Amino acid sequence: MKKIVLILGLGVVLFAQSSLEVGKKSYEAMSGYKSSISKTTMILKNGQGEENIRKLEIKKLEGSDGDKSLITFLYPLDIKDTKLLSFEKIGEEDEQWLYLPALKRVKRISSNNKSGSFMASEFSYEDIASQNYRNYAYEGEAEKFTHEKDEYFKISRIPKDENSAYSRQILYIDTKNYLAKYGEYYDKQEKLLKEVLFLEYEKLEGICRIKKMQMNNVQTKKSSLLIWDEDTILMALSEQEFSQRALK
Repeated sequence: MKKIVLILGLGVVLFAQSSLEVGKKSYEAMSGYKSSISKTTMILKNGQGEENIRKLEIKKLEGSDGDKSLITFLYPLDIKDTKLLSFEKIGEEDEQWLYLPALKRVKRISSNNKSGSFMASEFSYEDIASQNYRNYAYEGEAEKFTHEKDEYFKISRIPKDENSAYSRQILYIDTKNYLAKYGEYYDKQEKLLKEVLFLEYEKLEGICRIKKMQMNNVQTKKSSLLIWDEDTILMALSEQEFSQRALK
């Protein structure tokens, strides 16, 4: 009997996964798209439930040392052609530039401002940037968590960027496909600041893509819903399409 118990206990150790391993697999589950062009709708909702709708185009380019993205606002007219260019730098501070058409100038976003709201939404500049697992430190083993008969890994990660708005993030990741379903983001005072819901995914060319996600600010009661209306991957986009010249 002792031998059986010992073997079972050893099996638990062997099959346990660290938070880092789960975070890496979750990131890899959505990798391999090479480059993409998406059309999205963003719905902003204030504390009184009033809505504001925006339309965006998002171009992305995968890279071994960090992804690049170019977001262009299409609607409403007062922010049309506003653009955000982001260069992810693994192990370094990301670079971001914002083009403001009304002023006809490009503004570099300082690392101190990346925790700020992205175009009045509940997504910050760092939320919009790539969520590469290498930009976080992970704590301990992944904890198994069951909710309504579904099983998740519960992992904790800490942003390596000292300018992050978050002290830590808790993510709940599906044990079957390693896709994130829900997250809790805590501010520097360790108070819950935001809840992120990954509401829907789809598969394109065998690669998992987010279809709908929502960010809720639990402190202000505001929320932002992001819906991918169109999404095309493997687009063969070039580096030149993500240069600062592409902002104007």
